[in-house]
Amino acid sequence: MIRYLCLRLLQIIPVLLGISFIVFLSLSLLPGDTAQAILGAYATPDNLAQLREQMGLSQSLPMQYFTWLTHLFQGDFGQSYSLHKPVIDELGFRLGPTLLLAGVALLIAIVVSLLAGVAMAIYQFGVVDQVLSLVIILGISIPAFWLAMMVILVFSVGLMWFPVSGMYRIVDGGGVFDLLHHLILPSVVLASVPTAVLGRLTRTTMLETLRADYVLTARAKGLRETRVVFRHALTNALLTLIPVMATQVGFLLGGAVYVETLFQWPGLGRMLVQAVASRDLLLVQGGVLVIAVLYVLVNLGADLLQRWMDPRIKA
Repeated sequence: MIRYLCLRLLQIIPVLLGISFIVFLSLSLLPGDTAQAILGAYATPDNLAQLREQMGLSQSLPMQYFTWLTHLFQGDFGQSYSLHKPVIDELGFRLGPTLLLAGVALLIAIVVSLLAGVAMAIYQFGVVDQVLSLVIILGISIPAFWLAMMVILVFSVGLMWFPVSGMYRIVDGGGVFDLLHHLILPSVVLASVPTAVLGRLTRTTMLETLRADYVLTARAKGLRETRVVFRHALTNALLTLIPVMATQVGFLLGGAVYVETLFQWPGLGRMLVQAVASRDLLLVQGGVLVIAVLYVLVNLGADLLQRWMDPRIKA
């Protein structure tokens, strides 16, 4: 396992370097003048030249990338020109809410999809299978941003069961229950598509696993059906599901952009939207890079978990 971990960590290094280059290049090649966007239309040429010099925009793109990358290795993500504070401080402030939202959404997606997939496999072609299959199709087909607006309209504006936006109440807010009250709607909306995808895959995987010889042998020994399904079939089906669960984390982190914006959740996604609007390139680069690194680390964790569950998997 140690050798496998070291090998995977070595493989991550060029991946992270490639991600940093793509992030820098894609944002640096955006049309328009960054200094002009920051200072406004009435900025003087001297002020524009001074700001370009401070930001390093007068250098060539390779030199800009090398300077930015050197600062990254030192833990310096630069200074946010729209917020007038270090980028690393804003990323640290925004990272927690995004991890909380994505983590709860992932937990909902895993639990609900596994239960639904197992139920559909056990009652194949029955009423339960048909109803849940219809729900899964709707979950995959309905755009999450439209679902978010409908959920707000029904449960927040109409029924007034949940708050419309924010992480805490503006007046007398705070505490675990207040946080959970604000967290329910955005986490459910964010989990809708991953739940549908994982539920469909769980059904297919469980159907294949329940027909395997070792499952038939377990039943022939007289084991209880619940033990056969959850101890033998589901445990082995998870080996196939774990990598897909990890890939869904990318959707959760990407989907956090519009979910956080619609629900005014103070996370990285909402920060990125505001940073793009103000053309704060260093803040956008830092936010996108953090999300990409999180996705890579989650996939590394999924590979290690899959390797631990099945040592036969080779590096």
